[in-house]
This record gives sequence, structure tokens and C-alpha cells, in this order.
Amino acid sequence: MNALYGLGQALLHALDPERAHDLAVRTLELGLYPRQAGPDDRRLAQELWGLKFRNPLGMAAGFDKDARVWAPLLATGFGFIEVGTLTPKAQKGNPPPRIFRSARDAAIINRLGFNNEGQAAALPRLIARRSDVVGVNIGAARDSEDRIGDYVSGIGRMSAVADYLTINISSPNTPGLRDLQAPEVLDTLLGRVQEARGAGVKRPPLLVKLSPDIADADLPAIVGVIEAHGVDGIVVSNTTLSREGLKDASFAAESGGLSGRPLFVRATRMLARVYRLTEGRLPLIGVGGIDSGAAAVAKIEAGASLLQLYSGLVFEGPKLIGGIKRALIEAMTNAKAESLAPLIGRDADQWAERSL
Repeated sequence: MNALYGLGQALLHALDPERAHDLAVRTLELGLYPRQAGPDDRRLAQELWGLKFRNPLGMAAGFDKDARVWAPLLATGFGFIEVGTLTPKAQKGNPPPRIFRSARDAAIINRLGFNNEGQAAALPRLIARRSDVVGVNIGAARDSEDRIGDYVSGIGRMSAVADYLTINISSPNTPGLRDLQAPEVLDTLLGRVQEARGAGVKRPPLLVKLSPDIADADLPAIVGVIEAHGVDGIVVSNTTLSREGLKDASFAAESGGLSGRPLFVRATRMLARVYRLTEGRLPLIGVGGIDSGAAAVAKIEAGASLLQLYSGLVFEGPKLIGGIKRALIEAMTNAKAESLAPLIGRDADQWAERSL
């Protein structure tokens, strides 16, 4: 099965990136994917927010936009899945072409713009009972006149089926969305969102997903607002508008958010700064540029309790999942640790002081 999947991956790389993505989702729906052979090493498990994660590795939002394949993805070996981004109603997103892939830079640029079928379409797909964790990423509509209201309604609608909720205010592909990260606006947003969450029968953990392009001087105030509102965790980070270090000039000229290997240092540095600002009080999900076991270990040591992948899988394939788990187990063995806890944040100061 893995050999066949490797052949399929080569064929996917010959296709337009968006068509390749759609085909990958369809193959998962058809059951054509490699399954995890056995249970995870117990040392990979942890409990956060009252949720049990059999391993810390998750599929980032953006792959399973419409909650169509979270169950097959879990079967491949992920410990959790984040579906979405889901907006109040279906929207087409930006016009194609809108995904660009560079093997030379091991990177992807997308300007999708929250294309999805809407929250109502995803709801019945998430009702099924499950033992693993499935989070829901919520966004605002592109043409919304009340973006805060979109998040409030999304919380009300999706809380019943989400193991946790992520507020996505950091995509660069919806004009003006990142303005919601400004402390004054964020304060209003989180106040209303927490009120809506408290009114529901079920109150899932709430996370905020931040941009890696936040200036160092602005980060303390933003993190302070997040903590003041009792948010349960932070996802660090979304895609970047930076093109620093790219070798492929034609690729770099495309507009949109950059993900993949070139994002790793920027995102990991910010992760460490957030960890230091929160003094480890909030669990952090480390995202951005994880394409090897070494990169995954570095994210944990910079302050992540959980990890998310997407672009790394495009270039490395499903073998990356097992490779990361083996690297984490080796790191724990070398540290004589029985869990990831002693590794989390132990290199945060070093990463936080790293220059870009």
C-alpha cells in the first residue's frame, strides 16, 4: 500500500496543485490510503484541555476544509485533525489559479480565500462519535459586514460537534482579516466569542490562530489579550507573506500565504516567543515548516505541546508521519523521559532570541 501510495504521490505532483489536492481528498474518501500498522508508543500520548491525544501529531486546517475525510486521516496515524476553515455560508474563495508549489523551495503559496461548503454542510459529517480529537477551525466570510458576528455564530453552530474550536484571524487571503489581531479589536472579538461559547450546552476548548508576521513589539499585547480572556491555547502559526530566502523567483512572485520549509524558522521563533510570554501556561500548537523528525523535535523544544502538518506531507508523503513519531520517541529516550513534557520549551530561549 505504501509503495502504491508513493506512485500516486508522484502522479499528484504532475497535476495542478489544487486538482492534486482534490484528488487526494477523493482517494481518502475511497479508502485508498496507508493505515497505521499498530498502536502508538504510550509515551507519545498526552492529555490537554481534558482531551486525550494518542500522539501529538495533527493535520492542520486547510486540508480537510469540509470535514469530509477526518476519519481516514486519523487512520493513517494522526493523533488529531483540525477541519476547516469553515465560514457561516458556502463561498468559492478567490479565483484560480490559487495554489502554487515549488519543489526547489519545498514550499507552497496559496491564496484560496476560505473556499468551503459552509458550516451547515460540515455539521452532519462531524456528528459521529469518535475516540480521537477533531477540532474545527472557524473563519469569517469574505464579504461579511460583521466579521466578529461571523465568529460568534460559528461558535454557536459548531460547538456541539467540535472537540476544540480554533478562531482563525490570521489568514492573509481574506482582505482585512488580520486586522482582528489588533489588541483592541481582539479584545472585543474574544469577549463576544467567549460569551457565545458560555451560552452553549457544550463548551469546547477555544484556541486562537496567529500570523507569523506579527511584529515582535506587538506580540506581548496580543498574547496578553488572549490570556486575559481565558483562551485555552494558541496555534502558532498561519502562513506568511514573507518571501525571504526563496530560490524560485517565479514562485516567489505569486501573491498569497507561504507555507513549507521556508516558514520553519519564522514560525518556530514566534512559537518560542509566545511560549516565553505565557511562561508555559497555555498549550501551544506548533505549525509551519515541519517536514522531518528533526523539525518536529525542534518545535516541541521551542514550546509546542502539539504539532500540525500540511505542506510537509505534500513533499515527503505519508512516511513523514511515522518518521516524526520515531524522532520524538528517540528524543524522549535520549532525555530519559517518559513523556514529551520534559522536552516542551527546553530550547525556547534559544529560539526566541534567534534573528530572522
